[in-house]
Amino acid sequence: MCPSPAEVITEPVPPPKLAPRTPEDPPGGNSGLSGRLPVVLAMAGAMMALIVGTLVLTSITRKPQSRGGALPSSGGGADAGRTLRLKGTTEAVETRAILAPLLAGQQVSTLTIIRLVRGGSHVKRGDLLVEFDRQAQVRDFMDQQAEHGKLVDQVLEEQAKEDAARAKDETEIKQAEDNLGKAQLEMQKIEILSRIDAEKAQEDLEEATATLQQLRETFALKRKAAQAAIRILEIQRDRTGETMQHAQANSELMQIHSPIDGVVVLTTIWKQGRMGEVQEGDQVRPGVSFMQVVDPSRMQVRVPCNQEDFLSLQVGQSARVLLDAYPQLVFPAKLEEIAPIGANGDFSPTLRTFTVVFSIAGSEAKLMPDLSAAVDVYLSPSGGAAGGFQ
Repeated sequence: MCPSPAEVITEPVPPPKLAPRTPEDPPGGNSGLSGRLPVVLAMAGAMMALIVGTLVLTSITRKPQSRGGALPSSGGGADAGRTLRLKGTTEAVETRAILAPLLAGQQVSTLTIIRLVRGGSHVKRGDLLVEFDRQAQVRDFMDQQAEHGKLVDQVLEEQAKEDAARAKDETEIKQAEDNLGKAQLEMQKIEILSRIDAEKAQEDLEEATATLQQLRETFALKRKAAQAAIRILEIQRDRTGETMQHAQANSELMQIHSPIDGVVVLTTIWKQGRMGEVQEGDQVRPGVSFMQVVDPSRMQVRVPCNQEDFLSLQVGQSARVLLDAYPQLVFPAKLEEIAPIGANGDFSPTLRTFTVVFSIAGSEAKLMPDLSAAVDVYLSPSGGAAGGFQ
């Protein structure tokens, strides 16, 4: 039986089946969106990975900069491993300045050097460093020595004369005492003597008494006069002796010996219209420092520190010292001294500069005074000092 037209019209028609998309199909439609979704997700993942990697790399790059790699100035709360760099000059802990001698009792304008140790020489305690021309001092010493010997002989001669005069005066006094005793005995028999003999005996007694009294009085005066004359000669002798000793001491001062073991460092002074180190034959004014003897076994660095960096320092902090002249040398150091009072700055009186001293551990032949050095101070306890020399 054939279907009716109504049934034919109302009968549902099934949708057409779509063929699978081929690479030749044009883009568009649901099939194109579902095909590009994996590609979009992959690109988004790559972008996220790139962003995360950039952030991680940025954090890693900034981290060492904030932990002391850039040597910041200072601050109250320092991170672990943070350092502070200061600039200073090396110097010896023990040093002795050598001055041209000041002569006693002489007005000398200049002293001439006849022997001099070369700069940089190693010397021991007591070694000869410099010798000045001492002919004038030796001549003066010899003249004063001769004058002193002459005065010594005069004192002895006057003392001998005084001893002889004293013995003579004592003999005269003894004789006068005997005469007085004899006159007193004559007076005891005056009753049996004639009038003339009695008057003569009385006169002899009075004469003996006056003579004895006069001798005793003049004896003391003679002794005082003789002692005064001898004392004058003794004063002249002692004065000449002191002058002789001064001349001898001045002669010895012409030779200067090393007070300690160390290295000779010649100081630049003003000489002959220019600055320079002294040499043999040069003339130096008395009291001028022209040489130093330093002990290189104990060295330190003196550093000027501004008031901002000063707040981050404390005694006992570890550090390392680097020499500008020898970059390969690194020395461990320790903060030993901090000046309690700062000096005024060069540009403003409100800015202060404090002197800080670091002790250097160990020694090195190249480590000498007056070398510019950099000091890296470890601002936290976890910062370690440089280990050994490099």
